[in-house]
Amino acid sequence: MSQESSSIQGHFDEYCAQKAAPPGSSVYYALRQAPLAKQPLLTALFALRRELEQAARETSDPAIGRTKLAWWQQELASLAAGQPTHPVSVALAAHRADIGGEAATLQALVDGFEMDLNQARYLDYPNLRSYIEQVGGAFALAVARVTARDTAAAAQWAPPLGNALMLAQLVQELGNDARHGRIYIPIDELQRFQVSAAELINRKYTPAFDELMRFQTRRAREAIVAALAGIPQPERKTQRTLRAQSAMALALLDEIERDGYRVLHQRIALTPIRKLWIAWRAARSR
Repeated sequence: MSQESSSIQGHFDEYCAQKAAPPGSSVYYALRQAPLAKQPLLTALFALRRELEQAARETSDPAIGRTKLAWWQQELASLAAGQPTHPVSVALAAHRADIGGEAATLQALVDGFEMDLNQARYLDYPNLRSYIEQVGGAFALAVARVTARDTAAAAQWAPPLGNALMLAQLVQELGNDARHGRIYIPIDELQRFQVSAAELINRKYTPAFDELMRFQTRRAREAIVAALAGIPQPERKTQRTLRAQSAMALALLDEIERDGYRVLHQRIALTPIRKLWIAWRAARSR
């Protein structure tokens, strides 16, 4: 690579890092557990996810969001054809020559975020799961295959971990999502615990809400623990990024419980030093 090409690629890598993994973020510490040579590609994948998330969730006008996601669909097709134009897709192509092989997985990620523009409520858990599997499971599969020894077998154990991490994220982001009109707790579960959507939007804490959140938190925790147990022993060392993410997610769920599930008016988070320690320890455990 020429000095000029190296400088250009460095610019794209820096863009991805700023987009996906600013210092102090959970992603920042999770990515630092991966092999140094794989970090740029992983960072680009996380940057892509962040680009799609912003397009779908942080755009006030759904029409604009659909336009942005449609553009990304075209960009991913260009990426697969070897003609990327966006800094993130250029970085993906630069760090993985056969990135076109991930086209279907990355397209599933776009389709998942498009659901955010078409659906703000979910009737039941199976209905919600279809969203989680694309936004969470598909992404975790792409991440896992970057370092996996057996990339084909990763399709068996990586998606459940991505789904579980998504459940934990939905617990943490419940208040923020509700303020933007999106409620990821299924309608039948709200009814079962006798909590209304209006109570979530208006940040109303009740004993029923606490019971609802105890259920949501337990489900996310149990899903993460089960998914971690499902990682084959030979792959445990290869999946330091996902394992670090999982450990931080478990610690955050514990923190949310200790705070009495007060997630409607604030975003509970771990301190950077805790993230660093948890990620480092998880990545090196057997």
